[in-house]
Amino acid sequence: MLDWTDRHCRFLHRLLSPHARLYTEMVTTGALLHGDLPRHLDFSAEEHPVALQLGGSEPADLAACVKLAQRWGYDEVNLNCGCPSERVQRGAFGACLMAEPGLVRDCVAAMVEAAAASPRPLPVTVKHRIGIDRVESYDFVRDFVGTVAEGGCQVFIVHARNAWLQGLSPKDNREIPPLRHAFVERLKQDFPQGVFVLNGGLADVAAVQQHLRVLDGVMIGRHAYQQPAKLAAWDAALFGGAGGLDVDAAEAGYVAYMARQQAAHGTPWALMARHMLGLRHGQPGARLWRQVWSDHRLKAQAVAEVAALASQARRRSPALSA
Repeated sequence: MLDWTDRHCRFLHRLLSPHARLYTEMVTTGALLHGDLPRHLDFSAEEHPVALQLGGSEPADLAACVKLAQRWGYDEVNLNCGCPSERVQRGAFGACLMAEPGLVRDCVAAMVEAAAASPRPLPVTVKHRIGIDRVESYDFVRDFVGTVAEGGCQVFIVHARNAWLQGLSPKDNREIPPLRHAFVERLKQDFPQGVFVLNGGLADVAAVQQHLRVLDGVMIGRHAYQQPAKLAAWDAALFGGAGGLDVDAAEAGYVAYMARQQAAHGTPWALMARHMLGLRHGQPGARLWRQVWSDHRLKAQAVAEVAALASQARRRSPALSA
């Protein structure tokens, strides 16, 4: 979810789901060790529980980043072994690490040791695919998990597709390699003490509930981003209670957040508003509402004024006035 699940996106998702664990976009160890720490690590207290997702392949660097995550107050550190993009491969991390399970084990061991040395230990988790390229053998992912578990990892978030490292774009890698949810369920059977979270192709709460009879959790990525309003209903169905805010209240809460960020940090509202363009997916007037929030000619106006214009545009929809 590079360039998607930034701190602003996560604040919106928290308004809609009080209980879901939120994950940052993948941040490289180099960006943290040599870059602007507040830019990469700052988040709002409302986001808890929130996990820092790391990209890297040097055990010492990853251990140092675990200590940074502890200092900033994250609730989990996740090592990404599932991203197939060429940019990530050039850094020798992401999905290509699945070809080196021993190295991943060593990375995890260094991260676990760093986490345990703190008064505030953090869980270290791994996100990965079920295989790489066209080798579609359950034995491959079973052996990968078994080796990585030796490093102290107990939680595996499994995108149930192969990652094709050559010949497919990241978008195609989310759609063309076939889904094999059964592989993840077999992992749970073979490693009953482990915690297994299923990712990939989940868009229906009934299907999620079926998988949760066998597995320990599910991760929802782009579907939650593209139709975030569903998070409130899913939260209520999976955790009980009323769930998060309805769409109108979530929009109002996010507009207030954008105004605070703009006043405190000068953050352009358009940079933040892009995350809620799917909020009214399927509602009457949603297209007109999105057009206002996407209109960069309005970028000099106060975010409250833009919100009022978007609301007026939505009310002009023939479907609402009929």
